[in-house]
Formats: sequence, structure tokens, C-alpha cells
Amino acid sequence: MQSKIAQAIGLKSHPIAVVFTNKKPEGALQFKEGRWGCVVAMFVAASKGRTAVFDRKSFGCIGGGVGLGFGNMYENFPGGIEYFLSTGNKEFCQSEIGKNIVRNMPALEHGEAYYKTPELAKKFIDQLPITDIPYEYVVVKPLSEVAEDETPEVVVFLANCDRLSALFVLANYNRAGGNAVFTPFGAGCHTLCLIPYNENRKDAPRAVLGTFDISARPKLDKDTLSFAIPYKLFVEMESNVEESFLGQDSWARVLQRNKG
Repeated sequence: MQSKIAQAIGLKSHPIAVVFTNKKPEGALQFKEGRWGCVVAMFVAASKGRTAVFDRKSFGCIGGGVGLGFGNMYENFPGGIEYFLSTGNKEFCQSEIGKNIVRNMPALEHGEAYYKTPELAKKFIDQLPITDIPYEYVVVKPLSEVAEDETPEVVVFLANCDRLSALFVLANYNRAGGNAVFTPFGAGCHTLCLIPYNENRKDAPRAVLGTFDISARPKLDKDTLSFAIPYKLFVEMESNVEESFLGQDSWARVLQRNKG
């Protein structure tokens, strides 16, 4: 599957397809069971031409399991996810179980300070569209490698500001109101898979501008953000490329400075 959008915006990496399946691809990158890893890093690998696969035993971290659609794994977060995202849970970390865990997860004690209080963090978790997908695997791979019998749930572009501006405008090209893109707070994997997947189930899905997650930022180039497009919206955007501003001089001038 090729992308007119990618060609028109001069994307130097591969658009990434997120595919839910019960068939495991051969030779794919995969986290080892029980070992920590960042889902965002696998998306970066896919943007460079690799295929990666996740299942319910190899999703990298608890947040990654949630972000990929493997259910509410936050229920099992040691000391409470709301404390980890905010002020930490010193009382838990002083328990025998907590002492063992905090050796490998020091932030558990002081918290990540992404929310001011555990109460605010809990409200964030409660409003997430947590989903348990009816598939065994989540595969991320270059869009060009999607087979004829496959339909992605989401297509993700990793891009700089100029290319993001083109994606933003194109997403709104055939929509009234100018609200076809939104930027929800969340982990990097939330904005790459979970949230855009749930948008894809709506009649008028929105694209998700994301990977503002400070913990995941080191996995991306400093000038790169993600633009995750629910597949229904992606098809619409692809159909509008040729008649849109992407064929006009205004975009050509922006594109020119991104060459080389």
C-alpha cells in the first residue's frame, strides 16, 4: 500500500501501519517476555523499514500494554499508576514488595510529576478509552508492506513541523469546523495506537497529534512528533491529495526548504 500523502509532503521515513491480527509475522522485532521496552522505539524502527509485533506477553511496559489495546493493565501497576504519574508512593516503596520494585523503578518513589496530584492523575486514567482488542497481535510496519487482505487500524506519520502542518491542513480539508485533529494528553503509545484506534470507530474520526510524552521523547528525533490517522480518515485524506493545496505553490515553497 503506497501513500500519495507521503510523496506529496516529501516524507523521508515510512508511514507506519498499525494492524491488528491473529497471525504473527515472521522475522519481526519483538520484546522478550517480561523485559522492559518502549513501544515508541518500535514505531521508530517501523518508520525505518522494520516490522515489529506485540502480544499480551511482550508489550514492553504496563503503559505499553494499555496503549496497544491489551486491556486495563494499569490495574496491576505496583503502588498505583496515579501515584507513579504524580507524587510517587513512598509508603508503598517502604513495604517489602515496594523495596524490591523501586530498585529497578526509582521513579515509583518520587513520581514522574506529570500531574500535580494522584487525584488528577486518576481522572486522566479513568477517561482513557481503555480497550481489550479481540486480536492476539498488534503489528507495526511500513505502510508499503501492508498486504491486500490487510486493513490497518491507524496510519502514523513521524514528521517535522513543516510536514505536520501539511498533515494538519489536509485532515481538515474536507471537514467543517476545523476540528479534525486533536492533541490529547497521554503516553506516547496512547497517542500512536489506543486513542486513534478508538477514533477510527467513530463516524467522523479525528487525527491525533502526539508523542509529547517526556518519557518517550528520547526515542524520537528532537524535531519529530507523530501524526496518527485513523484509517477511515486516512483514506479520505489520500483521496484529496491531488486537488488540495499540496499541488499549489504555497506548499511547494515550504517543501523546497525540506529537501536535501
